[in-house]
Amino acid sequence: MLSVQLSHAPDRPQLRIQLNRELDNVSTILDYSSMIEVTPRDVNAVIAAQVRELRAQHGLSLEALAARCGVSRSMISLIERAEASPTAVVLEKLATGLHVPLASLFDQVRAAPVPVSRADEQVAWRDPGSGYLRRNVSPAGFPSPLKIIAVDFPPRARVAYETAGRELAVHQQIWVLEGSIDVTVGTERHRLHRGDCLAMVLDRPIVYHNPTRQLTRYAVIIATAMQGGG
Repeated sequence: MLSVQLSHAPDRPQLRIQLNRELDNVSTILDYSSMIEVTPRDVNAVIAAQVRELRAQHGLSLEALAARCGVSRSMISLIERAEASPTAVVLEKLATGLHVPLASLFDQVRAAPVPVSRADEQVAWRDPGSGYLRRNVSPAGFPSPLKIIAVDFPPRARVAYETAGRELAVHQQIWVLEGSIDVTVGTERHRLHRGDCLAMVLDRPIVYHNPTRQLTRYAVIIATAMQGGG
């Protein structure tokens, strides 16, 4: 609880600075807590439906997909039944094996895609491994080579994606909206601050690390080649 006594106290700049810092910290904590609370409870069902649908499109058995992406058959089976809470690293391996960006696994399967993505319908998901929160901003299933994802990355968090080459070239840009983050692409480390934008091709392992004590927010823009017009 924040308690500051100001009655009958002289105007002291140092006190005002300290108070502002305390209020900023409280605001960040409350904001982050509220974002976690809005994560849809059925997000695992969304992931399950997408994995099943994509696996069927590729004509892959559970065993074949397991061999392709390095995730065990039993884990994939649990994911497809919405009985597991896989980490971002596991989902990235699955996405690579299915030849789609990670964001595609959070698209809700729709009979007829619509061009508008309403804020209250966007799927948000928190990685159980790192605690980072991602939200698919782009309309689900709309035939576009672009996807936009909003990410809230906790203080000190780290995520390492081990996957490298992909069948289709995937281009990605990261635009930092608040805070700082280290992004290592292969062996090249980039320290990004507010307003910075990093462009890359997803053909090497990537590590995200927030070395600060503050929440970092950034937007991810992904462009990928489309198969068969959609």
